[in-house]
Order: sequence, then structure tokens, then C-alpha cells
Amino acid sequence: MIATTTNNPYVLEPEAIQEPPNTFGGTLKKLGPGFILSAAIVGSGELIATTTLGARAGFVTFWVIILSCLVKVTLQLEFGKHAIYSGETVMTAFNRLPGPRLRGTNWTLWTWLFIQLFKLLQVGGIVGGVALTLNIAFPAVNTTVWAFLAATLAALLIFQGYYQFIEKFAIVMIGLFTLLTFASLFFLQYTSYALSWEDVLSGLQFQLPASAVVITLGAFGITGVGGDEIMYYNYWCIEKGYARFVGPHPNGSRSGSSHSEDEVAWLRRANGWIRVMYWDALLSMVVYTVVTAVFYLLGAAILHQSGDIPEGYQMVEALSRIYTETLGPGAKSVFLLGALVVLFSTLFAALASWTRIFSDCFGQMGWINFYDPQVRKRSIAVLAWVFPLVWTLLFLFIQLPVLMILIGGFVTSILLLIIVFAAYHFRYHRLPKALTPTLVYDVAFWTSSLVIIFIGVYSIAKFF
Repeated sequence: MIATTTNNPYVLEPEAIQEPPNTFGGTLKKLGPGFILSAAIVGSGELIATTTLGARAGFVTFWVIILSCLVKVTLQLEFGKHAIYSGETVMTAFNRLPGPRLRGTNWTLWTWLFIQLFKLLQVGGIVGGVALTLNIAFPAVNTTVWAFLAATLAALLIFQGYYQFIEKFAIVMIGLFTLLTFASLFFLQYTSYALSWEDVLSGLQFQLPASAVVITLGAFGITGVGGDEIMYYNYWCIEKGYARFVGPHPNGSRSGSSHSEDEVAWLRRANGWIRVMYWDALLSMVVYTVVTAVFYLLGAAILHQSGDIPEGYQMVEALSRIYTETLGPGAKSVFLLGALVVLFSTLFAALASWTRIFSDCFGQMGWINFYDPQVRKRSIAVLAWVFPLVWTLLFLFIQLPVLMILIGGFVTSILLLIIVFAAYHFRYHRLPKALTPTLVYDVAFWTSSLVIIFIGVYSIAKFF
């Protein structure tokens, strides 16, 4: 029996209905899910993968990073929209997609689970980044101890963590490191590594050197909003309350064919909260696109010229040069603090997301009742301790954080193919006709989908 309470964001009830804000100021107060994604993106994507690509390839692949940030947001909007009008979680929606089933579970869930075996490496690399940063700052404590301490702290923050805390913590951490990064770009212009417009424009010529193909594919999958973050967005939109505020459809149908007063009110609320979600996704896209561009330019300008490629246990030392070369040797301690903030924010946001999506998956496989708040809370609490332990052990065994993160990015390019398939199904088979978007939206949707399909197929072909 599913518990029904307005405190349960995963159950739609008339008592939780709210009208959407009708002013821009009111809309801003209801933003948040997209910025949790930004916290998850910034550490592995921007600080490590993006900067490493710039260090290896120079300015020439700058266009890949910009494309990666811009091209996926339409799919994010489709997933967010589906969450709002249906109230379904990602795994519930995936389990209703067409295609073969194994033991009563849709093929997309089994494929996603297989891909997560490699994604474990990615977050293990983030744990390693946090541990290496702490070890440089406090060398008396070795990296192994710091890795376990970082994992333990993340678990403590998440196992009882609620949405509001996660949202606020993520936004504060992003803001701190972003300020430092922009300061570094500003002071870069007063060094021998100063950027010119010719440098920037050279990276927008759609060239892709053969030596940078593999790392570019990894960076494409992991920068901007990746396949994982698109899926996570569903949970944060639901826990923010967007779906509850719209409420259940008055006749239990999503056809949109009825024109009753209740139907009209439901459509008004759905359109209003979808509009809020659009602002959330687009404004967060602006944030992570700009930050990503800055990280790439710093890596291309400083690390590529100096030949410092972030690798292995020297990853943090190499990355710190993008600050010490522009802000002076004294900035290293500030960088270490900033790197710790941004890497831990990614670890924090990733753990919050993993505990929810895996609990949801287990629910669809019949192992738990995800929609029961007590069962869900218990599952999240247990996984909040299990995942950090697994990530830490993987890092200590492999000890190659950059490679681990790029492997995660590579398989994310493949995961995006499933995201496109699901988004297509949501758009053309589940969306109520009354919520049909504009032609401009559909053009953006198909442009995004085709680019991602090309990259995904190319990644698979390159691998085999």
C-alpha cells in the first residue's frame, strides 16, 4: 500500500496543488533543480575533463565543449516536462518504453544498469580528486585516509539529506569556485599566457585532430548536462514539487482531449510549472556553459603551452597551474580550497542522485516499494553508505582519476542514445496534445537528437 501524504513528492494529491508564479521574481524563487545538476557537472566535467581536453588539444576543440553544453538541454527539458505532467520517475517511465523485457523489466533499465558499472569508475575518480587535493593541502594524512574521510562525509550529508538542504548546499559550493575561476581568467590577461580573439576563434573552426578524438568523446559525454544528469533532473523536479503543484489529471487520463473546467485548470497549471522548469534549465545551462568555457580556455592557454597534462596522482598539481600562473604562487592554497569545494560538490550531488535513481530502479524490479516514503528513505540511507565505499575502493585500486573520469564520460555518450529514444517517446507518444510545443522547440529537439545519435554511434564505432 503506497503511503499518501502531501509530504511525499512522488505521490500526486489534490491537497498539494499550487498555482504557478505569474511574475519573473516569483519564478526565480521556484528555481533550483538545474543548479543541483550544475553542482554534479562542474567537478568531473569542467574542472577535470574540460581542462584536460584543453591541455591536450589546445584551442582547436573549443567548439566541441560549447556544442556539448548547448546541444543536450532540449532533452533535459523533455525529461523535466514529462516529470511535471505525468509525475512519473525516470525508471517508471523507462519501464513503460517499448521493446523487449527481461524478467518483466524493460531492456532500457538493464542497459542502464550495465552502463553504471563503468560510471562507478567516474565517481571513483572524483573521490580520488578530493583525496589528492586534501593530501596536497595536508600531506601528513595520506591519500587513502583522505579518500575514506571524504566518502564518509558525503555519506553523512546525504543519508538523511532532504531536497532543500541539497539544493542550497550545491548552489553555495558552485558560487564559491566560480568566482575564483573568473578571477583567474581575468588575471590571465596580464601574463604571458594572455588570450587573444584569434585563439578563441581558432577553436570555433570545427576541427578535430585525430590525437584528441578519444578524449574529446569522453569530454562530450561528461561536459554540460550529460545523460546521467538528464535522468537525475527528473527526481529534482519532482522533489522540488513541480509535479505535485500541477496535481493529478482530473480524469486520470493524459490524453488532453477533455475540455472540462478541471481539465482547463490542470492544463493551465501544467503549462505554468513547465515554464518555470524551462527557466530553471536554461539559466543553469548559461551558468555551466560559461564556467565550462572558462575552464577550457584556461587549460588551453596555460597547460597546453606549458605541456602540463593532468594525469594520475599529479592531476591536482597540474590543474593548480591554471591559478598559480595567473594569480601567483600564493593562489595555490586558494585553488586547493576551490578544487576541494567543486570536486566535493560533484561527489555530494552525484551521491544524492545515485541513491534516488538506484532506489527507483530497484522499485521497478520489484525489490522495494519506491513510492512508500519510509521504504524509499531507508533505501536512500543504505545506498548513501554503500556507494561511497565502492567508489573509494575503485579509486584506491586503479589510482588513475583522470582516466576513470574519462571512461565514465565515454560510456555516457552511449547512454545518451537511450536518452534520445526515451525523449522521442515522451514527446510523440506520451505528451498530451494540449501541451504540444512550438516548431522552434521541435527543431531544437531534433537537432539535439541527431547530433547526439551521431556522437553516440561514432563512439561505439571507435571503441570497436
